Amino acid sequence: MNFKMMGRFNALILVAEAVFMIPAFIIGLAYREKAAMSFLVSIFITISVAAIMAVFSRGARSAFYAHDGLTCVGLGWIFMSIVGCMPFFLSREIPSFIDALFEMVSGFTTTGASIISNPEILPKSILYWRSFSHWLGGMGVLVFLLAIIPVSNGKEGFTMHILRAESPGPDVGKLVPKMRITAATLYITYIVITILNVIFLLIGKMPLFDALCTAFGTVGTGGFGIKADSIAGYSPYIQNVCTVFMFLCGINFSCYYLIMMRNLRAVFKDEELRLYIGIIIASTVMIAVNIRHMYSSAAETIRHSLFQVVSIMTTTGFSTFDFDIWPSFSKAILLILMLIGACAGSTGGGFKCARLLLLFKVMKRNIAQVVNPKKIKTVRVNDKTIDERILSNTSSYLSAYVIILILSFIVISIDDFPVETNISAVISCFNNIGPGFGTIGPMCNFASFSVLSKIVLIVDMLAGRLEIFPILVLFNYKTWTKR
Repeated sequence: MNFKMMGRFNALILVAEAVFMIPAFIIGLAYREKAAMSFLVSIFITISVAAIMAVFSRGARSAFYAHDGLTCVGLGWIFMSIVGCMPFFLSREIPSFIDALFEMVSGFTTTGASIISNPEILPKSILYWRSFSHWLGGMGVLVFLLAIIPVSNGKEGFTMHILRAESPGPDVGKLVPKMRITAATLYITYIVITILNVIFLLIGKMPLFDALCTAFGTVGTGGFGIKADSIAGYSPYIQNVCTVFMFLCGINFSCYYLIMMRNLRAVFKDEELRLYIGIIIASTVMIAVNIRHMYSSAAETIRHSLFQVVSIMTTTGFSTFDFDIWPSFSKAILLILMLIGACAGSTGGGFKCARLLLLFKVMKRNIAQVVNPKKIKTVRVNDKTIDERILSNTSSYLSAYVIILILSFIVISIDDFPVETNISAVISCFNNIGPGFGTIGPMCNFASFSVLSKIVLIVDMLAGRLEIFPILVLFNYKTWTKR
């Protein structure tokens, strides 16, 4: 295990996080908030810890393997979350450390589950940092570092292991031959979409601060609102803008690269994209029919149903209406969408449309082989044969996914909340969605859960964002033994 190289990279993560805190500190100064001092202290502590880690990481070997990448990413996100929650805790805006950590992990993992009942009373600097955590976690701070800092001494293995461990999806590859350029391309696309989102929100006369925070939550598919009613209080135009950009950020970002390369044919033929769009259309139609009697017009019905379908499937978690009072049929569809999630390679969470597509194709192949055992049939997606290793990894992921859901559900059920609340809490946190049903509906929060349940849900959020294995690897004692 290359601990020194991991220490070196995690030191860079902390330095980057300290730099990202500076705008929040400036906002606190501009509004003369007491919380500004908590950011200054947090920046100082973060830089100090990073300096100590850098000193102990001198002379790091360049050799870096897959298990090192998984461990590095898992530890990096834990360190990042602990440091990131310090402004919440030091400012006493969230006096409980576990609650502050829950809020920060929810932010970085783009979950949007909150313990705060009324965010409108929070200082502007805290609101900014809370929302910006979505944007930073959406694409990943490690991907950001790969885009700007040459940390691999010219070797692609290091960066590839990091990118694969942090990026969502059953398989991660390069857009271009150089890994650093791939990371930079992803972030440039991410920044452009964010800027466009802010512009369209400003056109709708949303205040600049609100537009920035909303864009961070929308493009990062996070869902932290700066209003108690999420997006419900804004105009239909702004709600429609959020719907469009949530949808766009639930798409695999490699599709945007193909568009830039003018390869539109490949985009239109992408099977995962077609599945993603098909599920959204079908779900919107079914829910709209089911809730039509609750709204005054068909247009309003479609607007609310489409917004909520896109918000839940992309795992953003914004809401324009308390969907917890919708009929059971509509809530059942939303629960299924929570499990499915967005496309691989997007900022969304969930099981991912790519894995669902692979499972359907594997099932189809297995049925064909039962009928004709002598026939050898491969699984193909987008006219490409899928490696059996990827299919095996998908099955392993599904097994771990189900086991974690069941165990988490059993543990948090100790709090004795209704089953609907407990199961939706686990699904919501593990799939990085935010709101659930019952006690944790879109107009409620997670504050009433016990410390034990919050810790379980924190682990679920991290495991869901990092595709399970970087977190599971930390619980394996062999990870910490020298090889």
